[in-house]
Amino acid sequence: MWCMKNICVVFCFIVLGLLNVFAQKPINTNNKMEMEFIKAAKTNDTGKLQNFLKKGIDINTRDAHKRTALMVATYENNIESSKLLINAGADVNAQDDRLESPFLHAGAKGYLEILKACLTTGKVDHMLLNRYGGTALIPACERGHIEVVQELLKIDDYPIDHINNLTWTALMEAIVLGNGGKTHTFIVQLLVDAGCDVNIPDKNGITPFQHAKKNGYKEIVVILEKAGAKLKI
Repeated sequence: MWCMKNICVVFCFIVLGLLNVFAQKPINTNNKMEMEFIKAAKTNDTGKLQNFLKKGIDINTRDAHKRTALMVATYENNIESSKLLINAGADVNAQDDRLESPFLHAGAKGYLEILKACLTTGKVDHMLLNRYGGTALIPACERGHIEVVQELLKIDDYPIDHINNLTWTALMEAIVLGNGGKTHTFIVQLLVDAGCDVNIPDKNGITPFQHAKKNGYKEIVVILEKAGAKLKI
């Protein structure tokens, strides 16, 4: 009798174990393929990317950091893979866990070809903001990416005077974080010519003109003066 009871108990445990196994979610057999797809974007393997797309893979599948294949290709400045994915319909606005999107990152890094490819879709959200609350234009001005700045300023109704979390506009960032050299002076001129507001102060009430004057950026001071900049607001 004792043996029979133990056998029954063991049998019950086995049955419960099997039920638990069958109750679990099935393994995602597509996960490996998705990771290989993203890896192909990282290594700029356009042949593999095309093969995965023909198989019907979700072009906007994400990795553990919420990066799509296009986002990974953009991080690597893989122009061929990026263009292939963009032309195939990849989301140019998909943000990862660092709030980077293909368009925002291309602008910040000066990846002109990828930026242009994003713009050709006509789907770029120009008010999509990075983790600093800025548009693509702001870091492009800070880092001296002249061609990117020129490309963005061609866009009708672009938010040229957007203020980021530091309370800086693109103009302010070009002055405060720039070095006052030829590149940043030219960018300031581009912004002024595009009609930026030259009198938006920072959170301390200091104007672009005041910053330029304090830093000894004489050429920028002249540009701002001609544009109607005020020493104080």
